[in-house]
Amino acid sequence: MARSSAHSATVLHDIHQRQRADGPAAMLGIGTANPTSCVLQEQFADWYFQVTKSDHLAELKAKMKKICDRSGIKKRYFYHTEEIIGGHPELINRALPSLTARLSIITDAAPKLAAEAASRAITDWGRPAADITHLVVATNSGDNEPSVDLRFAGLLDLRPTVRRTLLYLQGCSACLAALRVGKDIAENNRGARVLVACA
Repeated sequence: MARSSAHSATVLHDIHQRQRADGPAAMLGIGTANPTSCVLQEQFADWYFQVTKSDHLAELKAKMKKICDRSGIKKRYFYHTEEIIGGHPELINRALPSLTARLSIITDAAPKLAAEAASRAITDWGRPAADITHLVVATNSGDNEPSVDLRFAGLLDLRPTVRRTLLYLQGCSACLAALRVGKDIAENNRGARVLVACA
């Protein structure tokens, strides 16, 4: 029995070693993308209170300006334009439910923005998108069908056989979680080329 167990352990170890990558994961390309709407930080408080029809809250606006001045942020990018916000009164009226509207807006925006950033990363990598074997997508967009990772893969013309992993609602730590998953996939699958996207 002992000899059989030791032999089985050796066989399993050998199989595992053949499946693993030869070394640690490495970033081969990086790409970023921002929504087209941009507000300079020094104008942000005025813009925000105007768009949300909250100019009458002068004391709160003054506090926000103070915070903005000390934040070190230079500019802010938004998908939400004044037109989008104006077309959805539930986004600024706290008495109205807004989750459905927020998720439907981001459901269309997230895959497009992620695909734009990913295209830049693929160009930086220097190989075709068809060489990607695994896709990890982190997003706060809703759980719609088809899912954001599937729509994203379609926008990039990834192979239908690409192995997809989707991380939902990770908040501000989404990218870190996605990179951790991508690293594990790359190091435990010989020849894997993992695209990680966060939107």
